[in-house]
Formats: sequence, C-alpha cells, structure tokens
Amino acid sequence: MPCFLLRVTLLPVTLKDIAQKVGYSITTVSRALAGYDDVAESTRQLVTKTAAEMGYHPNATARRLQKQRSDTIGFIISTFGPRFSDPYFSETLAGIGNAAAEQDYDVLVSTRSPGTPEEMQAYERFVQGRRVDGMLVVRTRKHDTRIVYLLEQQFPFVACGRSRVEGDFCYLDTDGTAGICEATHHLINLGHRRIAIILPPENMMFAHYRWLGFEEAMAGAGLPIDEMLVEYGDLTEHSGYEVGRTFLTRDDPPSAIVACNDLMALGVISAAQGLGLTVGRDVAVTGFDDVTLAAHSHPPLTTVRQPIYEIGRRICDMLIHLLRGETLEERHVILEPQLVVRESCGAKVQ
Repeated sequence: MPCFLLRVTLLPVTLKDIAQKVGYSITTVSRALAGYDDVAESTRQLVTKTAAEMGYHPNATARRLQKQRSDTIGFIISTFGPRFSDPYFSETLAGIGNAAAEQDYDVLVSTRSPGTPEEMQAYERFVQGRRVDGMLVVRTRKHDTRIVYLLEQQFPFVACGRSRVEGDFCYLDTDGTAGICEATHHLINLGHRRIAIILPPENMMFAHYRWLGFEEAMAGAGLPIDEMLVEYGDLTEHSGYEVGRTFLTRDDPPSAIVACNDLMALGVISAAQGLGLTVGRDVAVTGFDDVTLAAHSHPPLTTVRQPIYEIGRRICDMLIHLLRGETLEERHVILEPQLVVRESCGAKVQ
C-alpha cells in the first residue's frame, strides 16, 4: 500500500489574528507591540502575552521599511578568486557575525578581488542601494579608495587598520611596528644576524608599520639590512613558499626569516622542509596573527598574536554604536600584540 507524506504549512500569525483574540483594534495591537506610550500598560501586557502564546513574529522586512534602515552590516572581503582560504578572514568574520547577531543585526558578506573596479562597484551597490546601514573595512591600504568613497558619501563605517587618507574616521588597529620589532629582537637575541623579511603587499598600510618594526629592531642591534633579503608577498602560503625558497637557495641564505603573516610563514616552513632543512635548527621562522593553524604546524610557529576574533567583535560593536547615534569612548584604538614563542625559532645560534 503506498505511503503519502502530508505536509501541513501553518500560516504565520498576523496582527489581525491577535486583535481578534484580545478584542482590540489592529492599530492598538500594533502600537502595543511597538511600545508606544499612548497604550495602557495593562493592554500592552495582554497583547504582548497573547502574541507570544500565539507564536507571533513581526515581519522583519516591513519593520525595516518603516524604520528606513536594513539592520544589516556590510563586509566585503578583499580576496583573490571565488573563495577565501585565509583563516584571518574566517576568524574576523566569526567575531563580526556573533557580535552582530547579539544585537539583532545581520551581516551581508561579499568577496571581491582587491583594488579592482568590481570591488568599488560592490561598495557602490551596498551604499547606493541602501542594502546595509554601515560598512566594515578590513586590511586598509595606504591610499584606500574604499575609505575615500565612504567618507565622500558620509556613510557610516569602521576600519580595521589605519590609512593615509585625509579625513577622520573610526578605526581599530594592532601595533604592527611593536609586534615585528619584538619578533625580530627575539631572533637577534637567539644569535641570528642575517635575517630576511617577507612583507605584505606594498600598498597595504600595515606593510608600512611592520617594516618600521623590522628597521627599528635591526638598527637597535647595529645590524645592516640586506636588500636582497627583503621581499613582498601576497599574504598567501604559496607566496611564502616561493619567496622563502628564493631566500634559502641563495649562496648566503639567511638564518632566520620574519614573515608578516602566518600563512606566508607556513609557506616558508614548507619551502625549508622541501629543501631538506630542519626548521628551528637550520633556519628560524616567525609569523604574525596567531591563527589556529600556527599552533598546530610542524613545527609549531613562533608568531605575533593579535586577537583576530575579538577584533572582529569589537569593530562590529563600534559600528553599531555609530549606527545608533551613540558616542564612542575611543574612535581610534591601537591594540598591543603579544609574541608567542614556539618551536619554529629553535635554540640559540652557536
């Protein structure tokens, strides 16, 4: 005997249903649920209790149209290709998403290749179409057209990072100068003298600050910087592998390599191992970020920790404060990073 699946779809509870149940007009029910002062407290309590018992959920779209806002935050991830594999973005997005959800905001996420016309078109669609109430801008650039555009439009945003763009805007950043300086000092204290560095793309603002940290540490120790041991990567594991291999196959290779993010550092470790070198003994490697992978690499990676998840939460909270017209105690926040020493640096150089 054949079996049939009967699917019953329950119609959503409406204001009219609640009004019929409590014996008040739809207008009174609507105003009671919205918390208007002209509705008696006893009436408001009755309506609210009845709505909850009936399983009423307000129409989010209608409420947003009425308020003329979307209750949505925009986050366009600047990454090459249709997918993003950088755990930095994953951890940042987790922090943003959780903070937004706790305050009844949604997050609209898109990915675009950095510095392309398509990236700016995405910003224009988000802003001009009023698809979001505010934007979060991550991995800022020295001359950041995204920030220029948002300032010109007077559109609310918070940046994760500083920029040379003229104009005041809210940002949170990590002191990359102090972080790289401390990591480089650690290598120098271990006895390393030929130290290479792999910087982020030159147009990124944090490339500037992390370079300053490297310069400061080397100058403070009276060590020269070999221009042949300074290269730029694109923050991917592949670029760390390629640059690391180039460094390590030189006639006079460095004994230590400072990579300005963890993915590039992991690429260096892979390159070194592919050449038959033991990381921590034949070459020391450091990173920056302390993504989850860093503690579980082989060997575990010495790195500069910044609280990526908490940064995501905090920039989201800052933006929501702005959207609600609240005053921020700090509009410009600089966090101090922490050096986490693991096995990729090894012991002192003899």
